[in-house]
Amino acid sequence: MSKISPLAAIDPRAQLADDIEIGPFCVIGPGVRLGCGNRLLSHVVITGNTAIGEGNVFHPHCVIGGVPQDLKYRGEDTRLEIGDRNVIREAVTIHIGTDNGGKINGGGVTRLGNDNLLMVNCHIGHDAQFGNRCILANNVMIAGHVVCGDNVAMMGAAAVHHLVTLGDFAYLAASTRATHDVPPFVKVSDANQIRGLNSVGLQRAGFKDVDIEAVYDAARRMFFDRDKEKSFSQVLAEFDTMNGINPHVKYMIEFLRRRDLGKHGRFLESLRS
Repeated sequence: MSKISPLAAIDPRAQLADDIEIGPFCVIGPGVRLGCGNRLLSHVVITGNTAIGEGNVFHPHCVIGGVPQDLKYRGEDTRLEIGDRNVIREAVTIHIGTDNGGKINGGGVTRLGNDNLLMVNCHIGHDAQFGNRCILANNVMIAGHVVCGDNVAMMGAAAVHHLVTLGDFAYLAASTRATHDVPPFVKVSDANQIRGLNSVGLQRAGFKDVDIEAVYDAARRMFFDRDKEKSFSQVLAEFDTMNGINPHVKYMIEFLRRRDLGKHGRFLESLRS
């Protein structure tokens, strides 16, 4: 049975499941759909064309489904989709998509998957696409059109440039500035500096030792002990992704080859035209 505070302001056109909890001073707009088991503690604003799955927790003063911070936005019918079991902490903002976003990522929609943790004061911009089990620490800033894979960890005040893609299990240290695509499985700090392999994250996720060793060997050849007489493209060409290569290494190589298709090291830039 729902627990809805009489001090909440809920538009009668909003679609609410039967067993949700909405605390005092929450505001729910007319285009909102809330699934089962969601908890809005207090002072939560959810607006826009926003569909939310099940079992999410929204902490005070987060604003979900606001209009994009994009001067080209003219009120188009775009939306925000949030999955299940996400924890949205205080003062987080997530915006709906833009019409231009549909031309780049498809659909004009901002998406957040399942089981993500967004800590205090994070921002996810319009048309961003997030996977599952990601952790965004305090004050992480995600620009528009960013694509983030699964199990990505971003420490405090990390900033991601628009149209950047973050590979699975990437780790961004505090105050990292990611202005081009971040390969999967690696740790990055400062301005796009690859510092090592996210071996702890891979171990916690249950990767086999043989797979971690294969990924580390590939990363070592590409980033840490690379032959300085060879260009990066020449090093990539040495990996034969068609014959018996470790699947995780194959994913990394294909990610890096695709990255080179876009300007400024951002694959999504190649889709703008």
